[in-house]
Amino acid sequence: MSGTLDGKVAIVTGAAQGIGEVYARTLARDGASVALVDLKEDAARANAERIESEGGRAIAVAADIADPASIANLVETTAKELGGIDILVNNAAIYEGYESHVLEEIPLDYWNRFLDVNTTSALLTMQAVVPYMRQRGGGRIVNQSSDAADLCINQYGITKLLLQGQTVGFARELGGDGITVNAIAPGPIDTPATMDNYKDRGIGHFLAGLAIKRMGTPQDLAEMLAFLVSDKGEWITGQIIHVNGGFLTRPG
Repeated sequence: MSGTLDGKVAIVTGAAQGIGEVYARTLARDGASVALVDLKEDAARANAERIESEGGRAIAVAADIADPASIANLVETTAKELGGIDILVNNAAIYEGYESHVLEEIPLDYWNRFLDVNTTSALLTMQAVVPYMRQRGGGRIVNQSSDAADLCINQYGITKLLLQGQTVGFARELGGDGITVNAIAPGPIDTPATMDNYKDRGIGHFLAGLAIKRMGTPQDLAEMLAFLVSDKGEWITGQIIHVNGGFLTRPG
């Protein structure tokens, strides 16, 4: 594989399945060497092996992104085995099978778990990769948000809203180092996790609210990611880019 990302090294968290898997494969398609990070080590390794069988370069790294020591290890392992770090995709989050609570009743331990995994982990991972990116003269960070952030839907949406704030803050701090920081905010995406989460309610309410009357696909998101981390995205930073089929729209 070769292309616009030849010589670049990328980390993708939550890369064992779904959107993260497609993100990793798309970056490898464009020439990047990719570290696929997940608690589900066997699945991440199988995805890495698939990339290698297609001519790419990939490794699997087992990590709990809620654990600071695990984050430090995954970053060090990636830099050592692949030669540096140019791209970070903070994709991992609690989503599959999560419990939806109204805020007045959410248990504190569940709230804290969401903060640790969906928000604090991104803060720590960005902190960890920045020195490596500075050594390479710049880099690209893309955080996975959600349209749920704009709607403040339960604890999931609020943690994604906090992630968007981190995205803007880091972008302002790191622009002078040639490091861009953006977020992709998906609308409803056709993944097994989404279909399972809404198996009782169904997806009709999603389709009714979409300007483009189909669910999104992971590849729809991956093509935006590929653009943001390429040289074409050099002057885009601090942005929350909605890839959502018109699920949420705004005039300005």
